[in-house]
Amino acid sequence: MMDRRYSPAMRRFWLLFSQTVTVVLAAYFVVVTLQPDWLRGAASPSRNSGVALLEASPSGGGTAPPGSLRHAAQRAAAAVVSINTSKSGGRGPHANEPWFRFFYGDPGEQPQAALGSGVIISPEGYILTNNHVVEGADEIQVVLNDGRSARAKVIGTDPESDLAVLRVSLDKLPAITLGSSDTLQVGDQVLAIGNPFGVGQTVTSGIVSALGRNQLGINTFENFIQTDAAINPGNSGGALVDIQGQLVGINTAIYSRSGGSMGIGFAIPVSTARQVLESIVKEGSVRRGWIGVEPSDLTPELRETFRAQAQRGVLITGVLQSGPAAKAGIRPGDVIEEVGGQRVGSVPELLRQVAALQPGVATVFKVQRRSDELALTVTPGLRPRPPAADRPR
Repeated sequence: MMDRRYSPAMRRFWLLFSQTVTVVLAAYFVVVTLQPDWLRGAASPSRNSGVALLEASPSGGGTAPPGSLRHAAQRAAAAVVSINTSKSGGRGPHANEPWFRFFYGDPGEQPQAALGSGVIISPEGYILTNNHVVEGADEIQVVLNDGRSARAKVIGTDPESDLAVLRVSLDKLPAITLGSSDTLQVGDQVLAIGNPFGVGQTVTSGIVSALGRNQLGINTFENFIQTDAAINPGNSGGALVDIQGQLVGINTAIYSRSGGSMGIGFAIPVSTARQVLESIVKEGSVRRGWIGVEPSDLTPELRETFRAQAQRGVLITGVLQSGPAAKAGIRPGDVIEEVGGQRVGSVPELLRQVAALQPGVATVFKVQRRSDELALTVTPGLRPRPPAADRPR
């Protein structure tokens, strides 16, 4: 019993204290029962598994962790599309033989389907892809990353660079931003975006492994960006982008012994792709310069055979009679050192520089003929389109 000697003030104090303790305990019980997370800190032990684990607070969705290429992928991914093509299949060699049809029936023509990728290059619906993705197709279906799909029309193709331009009629198309392939350096980070094996849009990362790859037998005009970003069948025509999400190349081919990625992929530089796109959209085809010569790299053996004294350039071993070069005075044994003020060091360089010339517009070629330096004015003609059978695959 409470001692009667305690004053009324003391009794009121104890009463208030006991009521406060009761309220606090009741509130604690309610919180523990209904909202236990309120009592946990930003990093507190987890008791769900029976083991004390420290759990970090989730980071904000808009903040990428250091080194992440998330934003580059997000900027570019919307403009990368999947391309589904179909074409009627041919009949087999024995399809018209009576005995074959008696035992096996009439197989008919089986349609063939193929997959690839493409890049929306403008809000007007123009799409860049590889020529080999759409070559010979009877129907082309484009599927956007947002789920929309539409039939595509072929605006033009350029087999010699293995590029093609398509167009779809859809509203609010996300177009990719063009970057600069001319400023790329070996070691720069890049992303490859496409639809490998038809599994859906996939992003892989790597670096620029080499620049100016040529003489691979893939295209007539080769100046590839080599990358170790994984590129697989179905990625053809997809985007190679830099760390800002800007387009720097069109993924085209891989070196592989298994059919899958081995870390050696090739992309057409965006500078080449842009020229092809503009030519096709404006003129319906790509117009390239041509001078009618047979060039060879300047090897010691050829230098001795033709008695050439030049130390660099491209040796001309043959000249087409009545062609632009012959009319300008170029002869077998001449060494072309410069085209329009640009140095020439190899056959691929000469082909690219001559092809970039505008047909009908005169250009100065710097030529060395034994010990003589000549400046010859050549008016290039229009490069003939090669037969399909002669195109590199």
